[in-house]
Order: sequence, then C-alpha cells, then structure tokens
Amino acid sequence: MPLGPSTKLHLNQEIGPDFISSPVRPKRDPEHYVDECISMLGEEGQYYLKSRTDPDGSVCAIYLYAEPDQNIEIKFNYLDVSCDNEGLVVVVDGWELNQKIFPNPDDHPKELKTRFTETCGKRKIKKSFLSSQNVALIQYRMPARGSSFSFSVRFVKNPTPCNVLIQSEQVYTLRNYGERANCSISALFPAALRILDINVGVTRSKDRSNEFETGVLHKCQKRGLDDYVQIGGSSGIDDGFMEIADSLCGLSSMPGKYVENIGCDVSSARLVSSGAYDNSITLIFEQLTFNDVNGFMSVVCIPEDLS
Repeated sequence: MPLGPSTKLHLNQEIGPDFISSPVRPKRDPEHYVDECISMLGEEGQYYLKSRTDPDGSVCAIYLYAEPDQNIEIKFNYLDVSCDNEGLVVVVDGWELNQKIFPNPDDHPKELKTRFTETCGKRKIKKSFLSSQNVALIQYRMPARGSSFSFSVRFVKNPTPCNVLIQSEQVYTLRNYGERANCSISALFPAALRILDINVGVTRSKDRSNEFETGVLHKCQKRGLDDYVQIGGSSGIDDGFMEIADSLCGLSSMPGKYVENIGCDVSSARLVSSGAYDNSITLIFEQLTFNDVNGFMSVVCIPEDLS
C-alpha cells in the first residue's frame, strides 16, 4: 500500500471489512504494549512497540480512531528505528486502506504530500502531530533487531468536525458551518441511510430571514446546483470513488421515509458546499443485515478483486 508521494513503505497485505468493522482494543496493561502488526486503537494512553526477535522488514500499521467530534494528538516519547535497511516511521493525517485514503484528497484542507510525516533514527521528537479529523495512522518498518518506539495518544475536542469515519450505528449531523468546503461521513459497513433533517442550498450564510420549506429535492447535482448532498457507497474509504445513489438538497424538517440502502463495504454521505449557504443534514446510519443485502439496494459495489 503506497503511503504518499515520497514514502517508501508498502503494506503487503490487504485489510478487509472484517478487520475495520471489528476493532481490537489494546491489552489493558500499564504499558499498552502493541504486539500485532496491524492494530486498531481507540483509547488514549501510552503505547510501546518493539521489533520482533527475527525482524523480516514487514510494513505494519496502527489505525487510530476517536469520537466524531474529536481530533487525535500523537506525541512520540522516544524513537529508536534505524534508518538503515529502509527503517521508517510515518504519521498520516487520515487513514490509508488498500491504496485508498480518507478523507478524500480533494476535500482535505491540507495538500496530500503534507499529510505524511516521515522519521527514523534514534532521537527524541519534540513536535506533536494533530490530525484534522477523528482518524489517524502510524505505519512503520523496523528491520533492525532491537528497534522500538513509544508514543502517546490524546483526544482533542473538535468544535467544527468536517470529515468523519464511524464504525457503528449512530445519528450524525453533517455541517459546512457556512464555509466553502466539502465534508463527509462514512460508515465502515453496508448501511441504510435515513435522513432525519435537511437544510442544504436554502439558508443563506449569515441570513436566516428567508427560510422556507422546499421539501427534499432530488438529483440536485444533475440540476447544476452548487450545494447538495451525495448519498452512496464504495468498496474503499475514498469517497471520491463513490457510487452515487442520489444527490439531495432543499429544506425539510420532516423528510418522511426517505432511505437509501447502500450495499457496499463503505456507506457515505458527502456534503458539497459553495459557501453561499449554511448547510446541514442529519442522518442515521443503520447497519444492514444479510437478509437486507439480499433485498433492494440503491447501490451495490462490486468487490475490487472481482471487478
């Protein structure tokens, strides 16, 4: 899995939906020792890693996640990873999974190359790293015997979350805060997306005097409108490759029974905003069962290994 423009790390194994939908908590010992090559961590604390007795130079990954309204701060306590034999540690602002990246590079406030920070050697790292959303990633290769590093994780409140990954059913409100931005929420499972409230492309930024209910309008992107919500899914975490079921806009506090069944590994809602409107949409993500997936689907994604 290529990490970025200048990175030399490649993860040799693909990670399927069973892994990302079933996160493994770290062992609850005082040191939070990480002994799996591929790990998911969702708790604050200090973590320690050490190379295997017979290191084979494999690339490993630590997927960090927090609540939707939190960012992740990473601080290295010490680093002892030789730069020889391509030893390397990389911090990623977001997740990369099977050659796809979240958030979508086109929607992220930072340029793609600045979202990857590489380091190696034996030294202290004074700088801390703060993610732009509720997920971050550490990838590393420790080919030299005795290599190790330690890092601390702290969750920081984010008053204006934009891009969010979730792993369980929940209700979420996606907003643009009156800004020109594209924000998305993605669930790491096939889901029924139900809209509970929508106000997109109607309320002018900083002016609520002309609000009126239009109801839910469909195919807004095809109508040439600049503000809309895309509902769909994909086989990877980059919603730039999303199969779109519909694009919605309008103002309705009672959208009724509107629901889209997304038969994909990743189900997403992506809010596209011009900055002219104060947009928001509240959705509930409900995980589809096996029987649901055999029924009507708004979108079905073909697995990449079959396409």
